[in-house]
Amino acid sequence: MANKIPTRIYLSEDEMPKHWYNLRADMKEKPELLLHPGTLKPVTSADMEAIFCKEPVKQELDDTTRLIPIPEGIQDFYRAYRPAPLIRAYYLEKDLQTPAEIYYKFEGVNTSGSHKLNSAGPQAYYAKEDGLTSLTTETGAGQWGTAMAMACAFYGLKLTVYMVKISSEQKPYRKALIEAYGANLIPSPSNTTQTGRKILETDPNTTGSLGCAISEAIETAVNTEKCRYVLGSVLNHVLLHQTIIGLEAKVALDKYGIKPDIIIGCAGGGSNLGGLISPFMGEKLAGKLNARFIAVEPASCPSFTRGRYAYDFGDTAKTTPLIRMQTLGSGFIPSANHAGGLRYHGMNSTLSKLYHDGHLEARAETQTEVFDAAVRFMKVEGILPAPESSHAIKVAIDEALECKRTGEKKVILFGLSGVGNFDMTAYMAYNNKTMSDYIPTDEDLQKGFSSIPDIPQNG
Repeated sequence: MANKIPTRIYLSEDEMPKHWYNLRADMKEKPELLLHPGTLKPVTSADMEAIFCKEPVKQELDDTTRLIPIPEGIQDFYRAYRPAPLIRAYYLEKDLQTPAEIYYKFEGVNTSGSHKLNSAGPQAYYAKEDGLTSLTTETGAGQWGTAMAMACAFYGLKLTVYMVKISSEQKPYRKALIEAYGANLIPSPSNTTQTGRKILETDPNTTGSLGCAISEAIETAVNTEKCRYVLGSVLNHVLLHQTIIGLEAKVALDKYGIKPDIIIGCAGGGSNLGGLISPFMGEKLAGKLNARFIAVEPASCPSFTRGRYAYDFGDTAKTTPLIRMQTLGSGFIPSANHAGGLRYHGMNSTLSKLYHDGHLEARAETQTEVFDAAVRFMKVEGILPAPESSHAIKVAIDEALECKRTGEKKVILFGLSGVGNFDMTAYMAYNNKTMSDYIPTDEDLQKGFSSIPDIPQNG
């Protein structure tokens, strides 16, 4: 194919970013501070270090340092699978007959199959630096649990993973891979923690939620010697680590003088979306880029489009700091028929602030239409996309077709945050036409909203 721009744009190791980018440093209006649930005062490092590793806590609370160096020990980990390719979707463009240029940053070129490894590595590295011997975490669709298991194996740490019960049943091969790396996987809610037992007493047939799994993982961490909890999304230090995605994408586009007009990412807790858009959003806030940013979430878990902007807990047991975010309430339980990840009740505070202030758009999509887009993409681009990433594909296709309608030649960039190799149960349901859509009613959402604490909100 004789095109000036290659199908795959690769960076050399020398071109890999040596710093993460802290978007908050360039935001005039910062995200609201995390609050201690007991005092309602801003949390301190000491508060958070009882649960998290020291350096991630420092990064979490840093609103001013623009560029944060990536230690050589983490760069060494990254070099095992990075840089990841930026791909020009020529075949999709042809299939859609659109004048738009479509690019996607592909994060599925590692054994975990997703972007999650970008933060799993740093968090395991910092745990090792702190002299810890084990970690606990949660996982929904299994991508974060797999990535964390890989990272702990690399740095020589033990790991316990609480996996949302319905996901552990739907994705047995994710469970097998996590265990192959040496991690202990427990379906959540479980009888291994006080939190899990309490949830099961209330609802023995619950399918679980990320909020439940987070609660169990935190409880285990605080009761285990030389152990801390690690989180795969939502918090700002996770988003920081994921900026490696956007930074690499920007370097690749800059090599060819390309400026994106529309940047799209799927949104669950916000790590993939935030990682992709941060360097470009920084340019927009500085008046150097005129682009639209679109977050795409499942209609069954609509934190952005139907959630409330409020202080809320990050977990069901209400043990985390209070986070000002777009939320459905920590008591929200997503529908069991939802095939992918993106099940979390809330959204990263930085992204929530950007959305609240009008810098970020959001759309909610039904899963059958998302899988329609995934299959269309797969047939022409040759990659089986994860259900999560397919939300971004759906809107990228919509925007490309709008360009076809108007004749505008826009540059569209989206994040392909992972592959769907472990999601064949969902693809089987799609193929067999047994997949259904669920959109919660206002009454359904009210159950989750009732769990949001009554804290005065400013703005």
